[in-house]
Amino acid sequence: MEIIASPAAMQRWSENARRRGETIAFVPTMGFLHEGHLTLMREGRKRATRLASSLFVNPTQFGPNEDFSRYPRNFEGDCELMRTVPVDVLFAPEPDVMFPAGSQTWVEATEVTTGLCGDRRPGHFRGVTTVVAKLFNIVKPHLALFGEKDFQQLRAIQRMVADLNFDLEIVPVATVREADGLAMSSRNAYLTPEERQRALALSRALRAAGECMKRGARIPAQLAGAAQAVLERTPGVEIEYVEAVDAETLRPIDQLDRAVVVAIAARVGKTRLIDNAVLTPASESEKLSLSKESAG
Repeated sequence: MEIIASPAAMQRWSENARRRGETIAFVPTMGFLHEGHLTLMREGRKRATRLASSLFVNPTQFGPNEDFSRYPRNFEGDCELMRTVPVDVLFAPEPDVMFPAGSQTWVEATEVTTGLCGDRRPGHFRGVTTVVAKLFNIVKPHLALFGEKDFQQLRAIQRMVADLNFDLEIVPVATVREADGLAMSSRNAYLTPEERQRALALSRALRAAGECMKRGARIPAQLAGAAQAVLERTPGVEIEYVEAVDAETLRPIDQLDRAVVVAIAARVGKTRLIDNAVLTPASESEKLSLSKESAG
């Protein structure tokens, strides 16, 4: 695996690969890799002839009271895991290279980043979309893969790519979970064994929302209420939000007449965790099925 720190050198690598007719898949990361990251990378390996990744803990997406300084880091361990995929090239720049003195340009998707985490983490998604736009211009991929666990982030990046005519495909990949249901996250490393058991309430809450839909719920608030009830019964889980919103726009809706995402943010101890599930009403699923049959 080649490791590159310079944006210009990374651009040359990609330009040379493109001239040879190669296709480039890209998985951006902030490091401290787990099976979720590796799943994205393996999918990228299948879809393209060259696989690029980045490792950059982006300071612009952390708020003043958030965990930039204590965000877990293990560069050598991450490189070893990438080599098992294998990743062809790793772009690992320093912060002053990505955001040199005098930088003043931001990229922001507005409506899709209001609500949910956007309301609780001012400036976070602006930092995400700005750094991802820069990475796309540096790595020059044909496709980039993002996990559905960070659902609002995924929608913000999809919106940015569409609005700014980026010439690449965004490939969503389903959330990877531990055997007991906990969504994989680098921040899980902060949890004590007792807190980790409490954190399982998030996936249980999402299952409760799914069961509520199967029982015939007609409004999104019923799904959110079913999920919230599970969290409220679990000691040591501090709810930040539980919402059921349109899965495409992330805006509130009154009726379950389309796919919704049930999204949760909660603190377990000092660790902020997020999770979500996309739920589709049975009637909508039947419409989609009939539509596919008609097209066939």
